[in-house]
Amino acid sequence: MVLVIDVGNTNITCGVFAADTEGGEAKCTFRLMTQTPRTSDEYGLEILSLLKLNGLNKGDLTGVIIASVVPKVMHALVNGIIKYIGHHPYIVGPGIKTGIRIATDNPREVGPDRIVDAVAAYTIYGGPVLVIDFGTATTYDLVDDTGSFGVGITAPGMRISAKALWEDTAKLPEIEIRKPDSILARETVSSMQAGLVYGQIGQTSYIIERVREESGFKNMRVVATGGLGRMISEETKEIDVYDPLLTLRGLQILYRKNRRSKPAATEFEEGSPET
Repeated sequence: MVLVIDVGNTNITCGVFAADTEGGEAKCTFRLMTQTPRTSDEYGLEILSLLKLNGLNKGDLTGVIIASVVPKVMHALVNGIIKYIGHHPYIVGPGIKTGIRIATDNPREVGPDRIVDAVAAYTIYGGPVLVIDFGTATTYDLVDDTGSFGVGITAPGMRISAKALWEDTAKLPEIEIRKPDSILARETVSSMQAGLVYGQIGQTSYIIERVREESGFKNMRVVATGGLGRMISEETKEIDVYDPLLTLRGLQILYRKNRRSKPAATEFEEGSPET
């Protein structure tokens, strides 16, 4: 089995998959908060403990792969995995085999999470496919029918927009992000919820239609993922599939593509300053 780790701006999401079943179901998943400072020992022991709570131990694992958009946690995380899990992890980045072509103007600027999502969506659902990740940012990435990833749109996520509302205005409160009963809000909280949720629904529908129009891919599938993706998917007829484990499945697919090669030494291993 393989341990896959997606380091996002809000959460570190982990999953365990069978190493030989491409894009299959997870044996278990669990999360850590990204912004909580941890040493390598704390990372290693917490991951070991969460594996055991799910009926697994490090001896069940054949390898580890990580995609991260938060460089500052990587030294401690990688060393914790090496020390306590006993594997040098693959790191998604330049040099890793993906099976798709990154055709943007500057491929090195594309975030590892977006590459992983693109690989998963194309491998599991085929192309052309538009993958939408409702995370800290909302990202829209298009992979064509030949497996070429060249188009990406980035917008503020709903949590970023909500935080801006209550932090940058004097009288608006911190609220739960959920769809109100009606867009016809009559008080402050539901007014904010209506703006955030229905605004995201409208943005999503419009961007999907514009991508179809400008790309010419009328038969394009639309796959959504991310923590808030289910709520938007249920309200947006243009989304074909909501796959909450898309990123983790993509990491398992990348592990299969790269497991015959030795993980490269990284700047995050012992000898780097712990941050």
